[in-house]
Amino acid sequence: MSDNPYIRMLRKIAEYQFGCIVDELFPSGCSVELSPSTGRPRRIWLDGKLLATLRASDGLLSLTVEGGRRLLELVAPPRLRVVVRQDVAGEVAAGRSVFSSHVWDCDRDILPGQEVLVVDVDGRLLAVGKAVLSGMEMGVLRRGVAVKIRDHI
Repeated sequence: MSDNPYIRMLRKIAEYQFGCIVDELFPSGCSVELSPSTGRPRRIWLDGKLLATLRASDGLLSLTVEGGRRLLELVAPPRLRVVVRQDVAGEVAAGRSVFSSHVWDCDRDILPGQEVLVVDVDGRLLAVGKAVLSGMEMGVLRRGVAVKIRDHI
């Protein structure tokens, strides 16, 4: 049986956005919720869990923690990761923004506005969010938000 054409399209968007082959991010068992007003894909679900939302503003994906867990297994470290210091891991897991001074390490290729995975020093997922600073600036600048958290564990 062939995949849903929406799933194939969303896989291509994920491949573009995350820079790797991510067929397992949206397996063939996923369902796609369409916008009632436009008929375009809006949300991607798997087994009753929301994985991602397709942003109308730019056509890219916003991940949930469930989607972040799947992506974490698909991309090798340090790709797309922001590692926070252990003393702030609990705050980040509770949904607090990641400040530049909280960053222990990160993917230096991160660009502002990019979806990132926020992990602790042991590599466990704490949250997903949008980078505010580039990877080169994170941990170097002593002030300011580095990652705005969208969803947390």
